Amino acid sequence: MTTLVFGHKSPDTDSTGSPIIWAWYLNEILGITAKPVLLGEPNTEALFMLDHWNLDKPEIVSDVAAGTPVVIVDTNNPAELPDGINDCDIKAIIDHHRLVGGIETKGPIHMVIQPLACTATIMYNTIGKDWAKAPKAVKGAALSCILSDTLEFRSPTTTDEDKAVAQAIADELGVDISAYAADMFAAKSDVSSFSEEELLRMDSKEFDLNGTNLRVSVLETTSPAPLIARKDALMAAMPGVATADGAAEVLLFIVDILKEEATLLVPNDTVKSIAENSFGATVSGDHVVLPGIMSRKKQIIPNLKM
Repeated sequence: MTTLVFGHKSPDTDSTGSPIIWAWYLNEILGITAKPVLLGEPNTEALFMLDHWNLDKPEIVSDVAAGTPVVIVDTNNPAELPDGINDCDIKAIIDHHRLVGGIETKGPIHMVIQPLACTATIMYNTIGKDWAKAPKAVKGAALSCILSDTLEFRSPTTTDEDKAVAQAIADELGVDISAYAADMFAAKSDVSSFSEEELLRMDSKEFDLNGTNLRVSVLETTSPAPLIARKDALMAAMPGVATADGAAEVLLFIVDILKEEATLLVPNDTVKSIAENSFGATVSGDHVVLPGIMSRKKQIIPNLKM
């Protein structure tokens, strides 16, 4: 039976590239029949990666049949996975996020969760000497994942290990990191064809804050102005997205990669209170700039307070 490898819903570059990397490893090195799949449409940066390295876009699936062998990457949160995930035969979890709980397995599994910026860095280290056998496209996917998750080493989640692995892969491929990252971020920044609802869900995670369910959305860009120009429409779309997704509020952080700051949209008093209590901000309008805030995992979610 084919093992499915997938990351979280609303797949970003890491949740698109890492299933490709690990499925290659299972197939070609361990001799386990495996297939990468996605739990949603990949974002524009992930699509750029697939096109640049001539990789096929993995099949998009909405659910997974009970008993299917699966490997979960780039998440361990059941809320970000198919509803019947605990009915699957989970073989492994490879991740770099905090342990959430709620996943149940049918037996002991291979589980690696490390405090690194990117799942692909963990995979590179785990694959070890067999990495030399990886095709150029798989190596390109790994480099893309690391540069995306570290924002070209600007993110506070970046470790020396992430930098070293990215540089090693770039040297293998003959890639100029700065030039390639600039192309990736330009692709990520082009979101003109997306609706407000799509933007609010594009890079979004659920978070329970003392019993209040929040949808915490991040848009990373080198060109924040077009997104901020759409703030009225984005805020108007938030109640509908929140209701449809079972959330009390949608928090949208527009991260300026180059200025290393985030703009939080403030549609109501609840979000104003969250902004002031969480980040020590003074909010006087419908948005607030948060200097130095770039990482949802390390700077946003851990600090959220009502």
